[in-house]
Amino acid sequence: MDPAIPAGSTSPLAHRRPLGDRGFALLALASGLLVLVVLALIAISTSQQAASWFSAEGLKIFTNNWNPAANQFGALAFIYGTAITAVIALALAVPVSMGIALLLTEVVQPRLARPIVYVVDLLAVVPSVVWGLWGILVFAPWAQHIYSSIASGVNGIPVLGFLFGGQNISGASFFTAGLILAFMITPIVTSLSREVIATTPSIDKEGAYALGATRWEMISGVVWPHSKGGVVGAVLLGLGRAMGETIAAALVIGSSATITSHLFAPGYNMPAVIANQFGESYGVFRAGLMGMGVLLFAFTIIVNIIARGVVERSARRARGAR
Repeated sequence: MDPAIPAGSTSPLAHRRPLGDRGFALLALASGLLVLVVLALIAISTSQQAASWFSAEGLKIFTNNWNPAANQFGALAFIYGTAITAVIALALAVPVSMGIALLLTEVVQPRLARPIVYVVDLLAVVPSVVWGLWGILVFAPWAQHIYSSIASGVNGIPVLGFLFGGQNISGASFFTAGLILAFMITPIVTSLSREVIATTPSIDKEGAYALGATRWEMISGVVWPHSKGGVVGAVLLGLGRAMGETIAAALVIGSSATITSHLFAPGYNMPAVIANQFGESYGVFRAGLMGMGVLLFAFTIIVNIIARGVVERSARRARGAR
């Protein structure tokens, strides 16, 4: 052995990665780049087809004057409907999803949790058209009577009357669409949150109990800080599903391009108008529908960037607290 070489050192050949590892690394890199390329191609192609709408309307795309017969293509009502239904869906689905996920991981025994997990997983694979048909044929007629009773009961109350009052009450409405979307995203958020929460180290939870923490204190002090990033990711995935869902929303939202604070009134959103009117569109009309797809794509990216920033900021705070 050459005395100039320190003991325990290896030859340059030992630093070379095996051919299989290098091939796998290249395959993984190519797969990641392929996703980015596909997204870029989608964005470029749809933007090109929507260019005439953006150039013809300009900032008028954010006005509420969608009238193809008069060559008016303001999309504000559809943007508003997309935001409102997504917010309703998240407000209803996230607390329920978190409760079910914590129930399955921290409260009930595994043998009792298994049937609930099966049911939740089955709900996740129900086709959207089934949810939509059930919503418009079964739920909406029944809900209209409930909506009318609620609207008459909250008239005159400042906040509740503003949201749930009004005269134009319909079973096919913003609230019905948000509720159906909540049914659809609850299994997704629940399953992902459950998997993330289950990765919390048992030693951390046992340490919290050993220090005298209650179950709620253990969840808020140990489980939530560990699982927060993954739960936010699950919520974002549900938000993407709620914003982009087409058939179910188109069936139950009411197809009325209006902006109103009354959640029991019929409305419209971007996926629904694209699905309902694309077949009869042409020229700037079709470009407008493609443009709403571009806007929906952009909104989803913005929401993900904001959420990632929030998660990273929380992680930095947690590291600083240590």
